[in-house]
Amino acid sequence: MIYDKHIFICTNQRAEGAARKSCGEANGLAIVESFKKKLKERNLPIKLRAQKSGCLDICDFGQTIVIYPEGIFYVGVQLTDIDEIIEEHIINNRIVERLKLEKIRDKK
Repeated sequence: MIYDKHIFICTNQRAEGAARKSCGEANGLAIVESFKKKLKERNLPIKLRAQKSGCLDICDFGQTIVIYPEGIFYVGVQLTDIDEIIEEHIINNRIVERLKLEKIRDKK
């Protein structure tokens, strides 16, 4: 494994008027940049990578990221959630339950 934690942030953008939402329109690139900046500032002693990705195919749940190797999908992610995700998931290996895909799906 190259990275201890690998964060993929959807930045997919659909054509104007498309039937489905698109993460790229909901701060996708801003979230990528914020993750990169905040991880660099923390200078954590593990191998990390945050990068943009194409469509993760769960657009209906809002801005989506997935963190490997756990394969945890977080949905509805906002810029204000990044510090919590870094502190809880990346540093302390605790899932942010309120953003986890299954929790959101249970509410719908």
